[in-house]
Formats: sequence, C-alpha cells, structure tokens
Amino acid sequence: MQRNAGGETAEAGTNVLRGIGLMCVALVLFSALDGTAKYIATRSGLPVSQVTWLRFMSQFVLVVLTFGVLAVPHLLYSRKWMHQMVRSFLMLGSTMFNFMALKTLRLDQTLTIGFLAPFIVALLAGPFLGEWIRWRRMLAIIVGFCGILVVVRPGYASFEVGMIFAALGTLCYAVFMLLTRYLTRFDPPEVTIFYSMLAGVFVMAPFAIAEWIWPADAFTWALLLSTGLWGGLGHYIFILAYRHAPASTLAPFIYFGLITHTALGYLVFGQLPDGWTIAGAMIVIASGVYLVHREHVTATERRKAEEETAKS
Repeated sequence: MQRNAGGETAEAGTNVLRGIGLMCVALVLFSALDGTAKYIATRSGLPVSQVTWLRFMSQFVLVVLTFGVLAVPHLLYSRKWMHQMVRSFLMLGSTMFNFMALKTLRLDQTLTIGFLAPFIVALLAGPFLGEWIRWRRMLAIIVGFCGILVVVRPGYASFEVGMIFAALGTLCYAVFMLLTRYLTRFDPPEVTIFYSMLAGVFVMAPFAIAEWIWPADAFTWALLLSTGLWGGLGHYIFILAYRHAPASTLAPFIYFGLITHTALGYLVFGQLPDGWTIAGAMIVIASGVYLVHREHVTATERRKAEEETAKS
C-alpha cells in the first residue's frame, strides 16, 4: 500500500510539473502573439480592424481544420449560447483594445496593466458568482491597484492613450474570465473555444474589408496569419495546463509572462522596462501571489469544515 501511495504521489508530482511546463509554453505563445501584433501595428501601417479580423479568422480556419467541418454543428451546440456570445464579444474587445495599446506602449507595460485582471475577477466574483472576498484579499487588491498606479504614474508621467486601451482590454478580459469560469459548468472546452472566435470573425469582417490595406509582402502576410496560431495554440495549451495541475498551483506562474514579454521586447524592439514599471510589476506580483495564497487557505478551510460536517 505504501508503494502504491508513493507511486500516486510521484505521478501527481509529475502531472503538476507537466502543468507548470504547459503554462510556461502557453505564456511564450501569448508573448509571441503580442510581439507579432505590436510589430504589425507599428511597422506595417495596417489598420487594427484588419489585424484583429485576420487574427480571429486564421484561428477559426485552424480550429475547423483540426476538428473537421462536420464537427461545426456540434461545436455550435451550447446550453448557454447567449452567455457564449457575450463572452465572444468580450474576447473581441480584449484583443482589439490590446492591439491598440501595443501601438504606443511597450510589451511589458501592457502586460503589467493586464495583471490587474485577476484582481478585477476577485472583486466581481461576488456579485457575479457569489464568491465573496474577505478583508485580507480586498487589501491585496488595493495594493495591486497601487502597483498599477506606480506603472502609470498619473499626473507625473507623460500621458499615453495606450494606457486607457490597455485598461479597457483588461476589464474586458476580466469579465471574459468570469464567464469562462461560469460556462465550465455547462459546456465542454472545445465549444467555448469555438464560440470565442465568432464575434471576431463575423462582426469585424465588414470593418476589416472597409479599411482593407493589402500587406506589402509575404513576410507581413505570414505575420498576420501566425497570430491565429499563437492565440489558438496558446489558449489550447493553457487549458491543458489546468488539466494537469490545480489553479492555485499554476496562478503564480502567470507572472512568468513578464519575463517572456520583456525578453521579446528587447530582442525585437530594443525596449527594456524602466524602473517604475519594474517596481509596479513587483508590487502587483507580490499582491497577486498573496491573493492566490488566501484563496488556497479559504478553500482548505471550507473543505475541512465540510469534512467535519459530514463526520458529524
């Protein structure tokens, strides 16, 4: 029995390491998506509507080829299709605002502002999902917001409209995450992934066509089409990571994205984060890790209380 227990423990440890590895791979792909979008936005002169539409369209084609055309009716069947469509529009808003922010901000700046999403999720989980937070986590949220203020430095640093776009994208993504958590109770992951592309494919099509500018060369075409690969594959691997390791274990590794974004920003654009961004990011990361810790403690206390109730 002890040997079996040890084998199960070793297998669980292997799964956790696999989940962490998959999470890191997903974050590298997300960095590639943002880096590619920034390169296109700043050096190709193509409109955001066209870049956004091609990002979703290329992923749509990739998903259809992966699952097969005959699987599309099955992928469209949802028990909560209206919620899925709202989530799809939020995905579109998050992507478009992020691409607009990348025109003027560094990769590390947009990502650090994006780190605010888990804090917004924690705040909104109460009224949306009934998952109310206590004072310790509320304090962590306030500290995390202060970290974002260190990055933005309102009234002291030169104003960049990209910061507003980054904040709007973060808000869209936070509500998107809440709906994702809600929809896991009703629909399988492949249905949710398929729906997430629909608004970007069909709603953005007329805007992209109206503002269409033909890419200058094959390299620009390759970059445009690769955005669907980075985004689609990244989200798929992201989901796989959560199948191998619990959310509380993986959550702190999301901040690995700051390293990948910073490295790509330096290698491609010659940009490094300034001292304010580094300081603000460290505050946000510290408060985010503490927030995850408190969620783990709360879940453990709830589980123990349920076990005691069951015994009695």
